[in-house]
Amino acid sequence: MGTPSTHFSESPEDPFALGRAASAVLDDRGTVVGWSARAQELLGYPAGKVLGRAWQDLLVDAGDLPVVRSVVVAAVKAGGWFGVLPVRHRDGHRVEMGFRARAIAREGGGREWFLVGAPASEVIAWQRDRALLDGLYRRSPIGLVTYGPDRAVIRVNRAVEKASGVPAEAPVGRRPREFMVDEDAGPADERVRHVLETGEPLIFTEQSARSRHDPGRERIVSVSAFRMEDPSGRVLGVAETIEDVTDRHRAQRRLALLNEASALIGTSLDVTQTARELAGVAVQGLADYCSVDLLEPVMLGDEPVSGTAGPLLRAALAPPERRVPFQEGDVVPLLPESPQARCLAERRPILEALLSLRPEWYAMDRRRIEIATGLGVHSLIAVPLVARGLVLGVVSLWRSRNSEPFEDGDAAVAQELSSRAAVSIDNARRFTQQQNAALTLQRSLLPSVASDLPAVEVACRYLPASGEPGIGGDWFDVIPLSGARVALVVGDVVGHGIHAAASMGRLRASARTLASLDLEPDEVVARLDDLVSLLATELEANAEGNHSAIEQVLGATCLYAVYDPVSQHCSLARAGHPAPLVSTPDGEVTVLDLPAGPPLGLGGLPFETFDLDLPEGSLLTLYTNGLLEARNGDIDAALRDLHTCLAYVTDPLEHTCNTVVEALLPKDHRPIDDIALLIARTRVLRPQNVASWQLPLEATAAARARELTTAKLTEWGLSELAFTTELVASELVTNAYRYATGPATLRLIRTHCLICEVSDTSHTSPHLRRALSTDEGGRGLFLVAQLTERWGTRYAHDGKTVWTEQPLSPA
Repeated sequence: MGTPSTHFSESPEDPFALGRAASAVLDDRGTVVGWSARAQELLGYPAGKVLGRAWQDLLVDAGDLPVVRSVVVAAVKAGGWFGVLPVRHRDGHRVEMGFRARAIAREGGGREWFLVGAPASEVIAWQRDRALLDGLYRRSPIGLVTYGPDRAVIRVNRAVEKASGVPAEAPVGRRPREFMVDEDAGPADERVRHVLETGEPLIFTEQSARSRHDPGRERIVSVSAFRMEDPSGRVLGVAETIEDVTDRHRAQRRLALLNEASALIGTSLDVTQTARELAGVAVQGLADYCSVDLLEPVMLGDEPVSGTAGPLLRAALAPPERRVPFQEGDVVPLLPESPQARCLAERRPILEALLSLRPEWYAMDRRRIEIATGLGVHSLIAVPLVARGLVLGVVSLWRSRNSEPFEDGDAAVAQELSSRAAVSIDNARRFTQQQNAALTLQRSLLPSVASDLPAVEVACRYLPASGEPGIGGDWFDVIPLSGARVALVVGDVVGHGIHAAASMGRLRASARTLASLDLEPDEVVARLDDLVSLLATELEANAEGNHSAIEQVLGATCLYAVYDPVSQHCSLARAGHPAPLVSTPDGEVTVLDLPAGPPLGLGGLPFETFDLDLPEGSLLTLYTNGLLEARNGDIDAALRDLHTCLAYVTDPLEHTCNTVVEALLPKDHRPIDDIALLIARTRVLRPQNVASWQLPLEATAAARARELTTAKLTEWGLSELAFTTELVASELVTNAYRYATGPATLRLIRTHCLICEVSDTSHTSPHLRRALSTDEGGRGLFLVAQLTERWGTRYAHDGKTVWTEQPLSPA
């Protein structure tokens, strides 16, 4: 039992140390010739009872004697022995003792045996400690480094050697600054100094560790350290345990990256912004460069065709790098042999850990290879962006400054990151598609305001609410009417979004239709009220529990105004809408006190027309209530600001519109309600551009109309229209002679077109009909319709007016 040994320790922890172990000396015959006080303490025999006696007669039971004899034989052959043997105590009980025996030559010849012993429990514990210490340095998977008081390395175990690749003896005698990269060596040296000086242990402190012989390989280690002291308290150095937690750290970092991505990607419903967010997150914790290239239909908001690839448009590049050949918005060629092409074709991530090992890498575009090499690019991951089974594009992740190549774990994170981002990009694409459709609808419903109207100069603003950008229920219109007049309309449908826009479109179309009938403003509003009531009834019958559409129609408001540039007369009617403002040329701004009327669809009260005359250059401002409610709901303050802005009557209208918006809307905020603003500056047709005659209804009236028409057109320099116009005037006067009573009025108006009007006291509506070949008459209105660009009839309380328009050739 045991192995030969000739070593006797002086360590105070060693149970065989001479200061704490029992000792005895035997001669060649096995006679005890020396006995220590510690031996007496452990076995009970005083020296006088032991000296001169054979050890086997005194210290060993008969039953244990064969085992002891075999040990003696082995010790004699080896010259020494170490192990555990049973020994008899003086009182007779058996004691397990650990022994070390060594043969010592005597000067006169022969030899003696020097034995030291200790209780077996102490020996076994000591052996276990020795085995633990040996295991820490030779077999432990956890690194161990010991430093001396000068912070130089005394010893490292094999785990450190294996993890770092540095031979175990290389750091010995050196400080961390001499064998670690500077940015890692500083914290390591400071850590040792802190423990050495304060005695405070460190537990599981994580830090980077890179050796100078391989600076590109970063390892994350968990370090625990304590100060070593001898029994007297003298500082011997510092011991560190080092555990490689690189994989765990990277897993945590990747998980944190994915968690962060959930908060940072998809903050808006904008395709380009979402792509930029994806690229920005990728370069924060995974790559040095990231590009996001999307299929062209995706960028436009359309759905990509399944099974097709390219062309790609660069949606994002992070960080910005001018040397990269393709910037945001550029078309990116998809080379068939490239990793990106394979990624899209196979619909899986492509990991190129070391691009220098890929022959096809050098077969690609030489210019792109040169630029990538100049940037230090050495590793690549290409990941497809796939959502709902459709390929949207590709994400390319590059490493250059980070010398470690991508790993499979990085590719898995990149795929998860791209999968999440693809959903956000597809949501943004679908929103863009729907928004484009809604905006197309909105633009088709709102008018393109003409700027060359003879009656007014107009400027307008339309600002939808923040809920759905570009889509709202407010509306306005500028409708040319007969006689160079113009109708100005502003309306407000309750609510926002596509349903409100659709309701708005129906009302605007109806208002245009009613305007074409040249009805009085109160009649137009009354008929719109009837229409809304009818629409509400239809919606209620088909609502199926959805009452929002009904609420959007009921309660809509409207303001309708007609201005005549000849008479400078303006007529207005409103249905629950904010009253308009009038700014006179002297800068005075007033709110017109016209009857409010109920909102459309509620019924029960009549609508009234309000009449006034407007001086030339007056501003008539129509708006929806969102304009006054945009700024904190303080309507009185908003109205005062609106008065101030509209007092500058001579300013350009576009400037005035901008001033109103800036004054009444908070900066950098979309309004909470839709806003429509329409400002019109009145014009006046000069008397020299208007000619009017009253003709008695007699047989010579038509001839007189031709004479007057020809003379006036000659005066105006429009002789080329004389024949056509005198024929039109003759036919209209003839009809008045046949079907009306009282005098007729012939009026010619020269604006951007030539207007011919004949008014009489009859309310009989003229009809265009196809005359038979045998009919003697009935072809007058047919000729009028063929010879003019437009014609129509408007009614007043005292009769009707038939009008025509002919275009004028540009001067």
